[in-house]
Amino acid sequence: MSTINYVKGDATQPKQNGNKIIVHICNDIGGWGKGFVMAISKRWKAPEKAYRDWYANQNNFELGEVQFVQVEEDLWIANLIGQHKIRKDENGNAPIRYNAIEKGLIKIKTKATELNASVHMPRIGCGLAGGKWQNIEPLILNELIENSISTTVYDFE
Repeated sequence: MSTINYVKGDATQPKQNGNKIIVHICNDIGGWGKGFVMAISKRWKAPEKAYRDWYANQNNFELGEVQFVQVEEDLWIANLIGQHKIRKDENGNAPIRYNAIEKGLIKIKTKATELNASVHMPRIGCGLAGGKWQNIEPLILNELIENSISTTVYDFE
């Protein structure tokens, strides 16, 4: 069985040939301005604009949903809503919502299969969302790797 490919580098610049999807986590309150989204916005304007429009319209804008934004001929950004608000709640729980990430990864699996695309991401949900990789990695293994979707995780140098 294949596994996740871990590399050092920039997740906004996947080196693989063919169609590619870059996955990242968004919050459910329309906020875009910290973390990995800044690297995305530096390269492409469309993902932020699409996310903000999606939030403004509130059409299916909820945890577990994914918006795919084509930014190049062979490259899509997946705005996955996997974070509830942006701060810990009154019980000290991080904004990460693992069930929403799992639901989103199922949608990404479907899109990657349709496009015959590889999937690329930083360690999603482990930055500002406060998630733990040991909880996220099994979701990626179950939804993407088990379904033969080539997946690369980037650790920024």
